Amino acid sequence: MKGDKHFIFIIALIALISGACRNKNIQQNQEDYILERKVDSVLALMTLEEKIGQMSQLSGRWEFTGPVSDDHPYMDDVKNGRVGSMLNITGVKQTRELQRITLSETRLGIPLLFGYDIIHGYKTIFPVPLAEACSWDLDLIENSARIAAEEGTAAGIHWTFAPMVDIARDPRWGRIMEGAGEDPYLGALVARARVRGYQGDDLSNINTLAACAKHYAAYGAAEGGRDYNTTDMSERTLREIYLPPFKSATEEGVATFMKSFNELNGIPASANRMLDYILREEWGFKGMVVSDWNSVGELIPHGIARNKKEAAILAMRAGIDMDMQGNVYNEVLQELVENKIIPEKKIDESVRKILRLKFQLGLFDDPYRYCNEKREQELLLNHEYRLAARKAARESIVLLKNEGHLLPLDKNIRRLAIIGPLADNRYDILGEWRGRGEAKDAVSLLEGIKLKVDARTKIAYSEGCSISGEDRSGFKQAISIARKADAILLVVGESANMAGEGHSRSSLDLPGIQHELVKEIYNIGKPVIMILMNGRPLAIHWENEHLPAILETWQLGTEAGNAIADVIFGDYNPSGKLVVSFPHVTGQIPVYYNHKNTGRPGTNDYRFNSKYLDNPVEPLYPFGYGLSYTSFSYSNLRLSTDTISMKDTLEVRVTIKNTGKYSGEEIVQLYVRDLFGSVTRPVKELKDFRKIHLDPDEEQDIIFRIHTDMLKFYDIHMHRKAEPGHFHVMTGPNSAEYLQQEFILIH
Repeated sequence: MKGDKHFIFIIALIALISGACRNKNIQQNQEDYILERKVDSVLALMTLEEKIGQMSQLSGRWEFTGPVSDDHPYMDDVKNGRVGSMLNITGVKQTRELQRITLSETRLGIPLLFGYDIIHGYKTIFPVPLAEACSWDLDLIENSARIAAEEGTAAGIHWTFAPMVDIARDPRWGRIMEGAGEDPYLGALVARARVRGYQGDDLSNINTLAACAKHYAAYGAAEGGRDYNTTDMSERTLREIYLPPFKSATEEGVATFMKSFNELNGIPASANRMLDYILREEWGFKGMVVSDWNSVGELIPHGIARNKKEAAILAMRAGIDMDMQGNVYNEVLQELVENKIIPEKKIDESVRKILRLKFQLGLFDDPYRYCNEKREQELLLNHEYRLAARKAARESIVLLKNEGHLLPLDKNIRRLAIIGPLADNRYDILGEWRGRGEAKDAVSLLEGIKLKVDARTKIAYSEGCSISGEDRSGFKQAISIARKADAILLVVGESANMAGEGHSRSSLDLPGIQHELVKEIYNIGKPVIMILMNGRPLAIHWENEHLPAILETWQLGTEAGNAIADVIFGDYNPSGKLVVSFPHVTGQIPVYYNHKNTGRPGTNDYRFNSKYLDNPVEPLYPFGYGLSYTSFSYSNLRLSTDTISMKDTLEVRVTIKNTGKYSGEEIVQLYVRDLFGSVTRPVKELKDFRKIHLDPDEEQDIIFRIHTDMLKFYDIHMHRKAEPGHFHVMTGPNSAEYLQQEFILIH
């Protein structure tokens, strides 16, 4: 066939050039040099129209980010070589057919790159990323991304639009569920873990996905927590809070970046040249940058471009190599190049990055290497992956309250009432961005409980009310079964589509009439355990005041019901710690642990200071908070010295003891405060942590080491440096409870 002949011609030409490449002056190693020669050899054969086609990505089906039906006429563009990548086409059968058409009908037969949002699993769904970050287990997080990559590549996918590494301090923002919470240090470590998981050591391996760090940048700071909204901040805040996870992803070798929808300080990210300068010049990123869904075209409603031509010019200058589902580049770039407004050399730079990625993924060697139906059937949702999902789900659960040691429950309990709109729900427990996960494969909490308890236990179930409706007719049945129970599991929270992209909320209260249901069940006077299922922190001040036990289970994915049952009945001792602060009320937002002090710090006994008249300043549950069925004591915090120089390392030791009855895991956290600086500093910053396992009465000395680089910040001249002075070092179970010592840093 014509296309296959052209493809063979390209490979032959590549082989010829590769064999001839000898250059004593080249600074890259030979492997990199050969790759660049391969890329250049293909680029030399391409017409301008074909180059621009490689810079265009189209969607093949309806997705949450924008409507494109299956009958959208993208096939003409595919056949004419006007598409370099496609998204939302999944499954070996579909990707193989499109690849075949590309190879056989386009002039050069350059393979397609298939992308998809594999955010927390492809077929086996893991906890939403915010939940999984609460495990503070970087190996576990890396492994879940690894399994997602194995399933995704088995289904014909080459590229995932993950990880999302946006720092978020406002839980009204729906996309907080996609990230790792409010802290830049932990967020940076999670970003690295996810990149390693997706990409492995070698992108040419059949089970690795090209990762994409998104959304660059500061998308998580959208005003009012409203998706796609404006962000405005100082360069210091940008660099200290919002950029560290992106920089870490770059250092970990992430293959691609995605620009964000928001404007930043008056310039939309897709036109923001400063962001490109930081990425390319400061951090040395060499990979491809893709727009978000039509964010190039959206420069027009932003009010920074009058038409598509201006939008394309701005996007190209801002370093966007591929236009996702906007078709702007395809429509106007050729004319802009022919009129010498955009140099063809600029087009070549972008296409070179795209081709390089395709070579790295092995698509030029074998365009069908990700199209093995047997592998697809064997890997998706297999037993090993489900076990890993169950483990991840268990570790993501956070015990918020356990008055009187109500939990864990006895498996031999006689009568158990399970009440709530999420108790027998398989769909919403998967969370948003569930890949190709299906409700039929998930385990509901009701199912998990039935599998766990003694055969003689009588379980009564009532929905009580819907998640967001106003119908109270189910209250009667719920109250009836609650009165007969020895204990009550009250399962409330959000539906999957209340969090995620485009799903911001102005109130963080329990949706609908669920709060009324909680009150009705509480008033019966029986032991109540509230099981929260949600994609963001909720404002549950009343519930915390009145209910004896609260378990934050988030949206845990395919194995949610089994994992929650493991925790409820003590087969797993909860160890999760919050990575985002919970407010008392929505009006307290934003509330986060690493805030700055004011000149008048808040106290309740003085009028003229920084406080609320009707609400505490502190969060309901602070960053790093989480209980266990056992208890841990912290003692004997000591420093190796009270004074260090810029070249020294300070050793910090603390003793942790399990003082309870259960074996358990504790996440020991280290915070530092710079007391005085050329600019104001946060009241504390997370600098390190350890997750340890202790048996009852077992104790362990934990050693942290603080070096000067950990104390650096952007000073008054925007230079990143450590300044001499006094510091507090704090270690404890969360950001609000800790032991403290002081040290001095000198020149």
